[in-house]
Amino acid sequence: MAQATDGRPEGVGARIHELRALRGYSLRELAQRAHVSKSMLSDVERGQRQPSEQIVAALARVLGVSVSVLHGQPYIEQLRKDQLDQLITPLGVALDDWGIPPEDDAPPPRSLPELQQAISTVQELRTVSEYGKLATGLPALLAEISYATLLYPMAGRDRELVHWLQTESALGAFSVAYKFGYMDLARLSLARMASAAAQSGDPRQVAAERVKRAQLSADGPAMEQGLRLVKQGLRDLDDDGTAKTRAVRGGLLLKGVQLNGLLGRADESNACLEEAEGIARDIGETNHYHFVFGPTNVAQHAIAAAADRDEHGEALRRAQEVRLPEGYSPARAGVYWIDRARSEALTAHSDEAFESLVEARRVTPQQTRYHPTTRETVGTLLRARRPSQALREYALWSGV
Repeated sequence: MAQATDGRPEGVGARIHELRALRGYSLRELAQRAHVSKSMLSDVERGQRQPSEQIVAALARVLGVSVSVLHGQPYIEQLRKDQLDQLITPLGVALDDWGIPPEDDAPPPRSLPELQQAISTVQELRTVSEYGKLATGLPALLAEISYATLLYPMAGRDRELVHWLQTESALGAFSVAYKFGYMDLARLSLARMASAAAQSGDPRQVAAERVKRAQLSADGPAMEQGLRLVKQGLRDLDDDGTAKTRAVRGGLLLKGVQLNGLLGRADESNACLEEAEGIARDIGETNHYHFVFGPTNVAQHAIAAAADRDEHGEALRRAQEVRLPEGYSPARAGVYWIDRARSEALTAHSDEAFESLVEARRVTPQQTRYHPTTRETVGTLLRARRPSQALREYALWSGV
């Protein structure tokens, strides 16, 4: 396990212990406020037990921090080692410069068809979780599209299109910031996305921003607000019967599954899951707006919801029934293997868990390397028994 600079072991438990001390809570008081047992909390703090995401979320709310803080994100040293930290500042500058007229000698932006092609590349890089490549090209593209919006002041199709492209560029920035753990930058990206989506003439883009903002709320104490966003998004996006609209509505419902689950509301979570399953049966596997929705992604959310409740036997049973479709989104496939590994590790299937982690790395190496569940699962495997050389090498690769 990774060591802090003062020699203490790092991990979720150590961070909970440190924040509990800073807040002045006794072990019993924090346990009571988060509605968990004192003995279980003690085991978590000592690194003897991996808490479910539902428990991590409850503790984060009481301690007044985001879940990403308890997971130790952003992984600054790892980002520096991969030379990815230097990509974050230009991205923030580009978002800060949003809407500011360019210098007089700035070259004009490319044509709208050419910008559409550039956005197609952004969408593809998101799909395959190539966040480093995505972050490298985004600052210049954000600036170029921001310039382009100033060239279409009159209402009309071209103005809506350029704002549609701007919405997608902001979504790309959100993906980078969120995956690397820069939550303030992720929030700024979504604020920019919301302003562009409102001018895109596409109500699905507005709803997509609601999905991502609800996703961000799952990271911290604002889960109730996230649920309000889900409900607002469903109210605002009328079901017009098209697969595109229904897929986005399905995405909103899946955020309801996650948030209700993290808040311990099993009935509400299951109701959202059942509705999402119905939509998925009707429209099948879709990838509208590079917004993966269908029976497989719904099944993945059912797996994650069971694991978040600490029902890892049920999660593993569901995971074993899933068959990833040909051509399925690599990003979602990577998450499937990461979630499966977590439940395999916590049901004493250590060899299978390591195999799943290896598969996750093969499918989406960058996403897997920076995913908090990867690190927690590797930590569980390291504690379970004497680690193999392969596991030790994987732990070093993932920063554990």
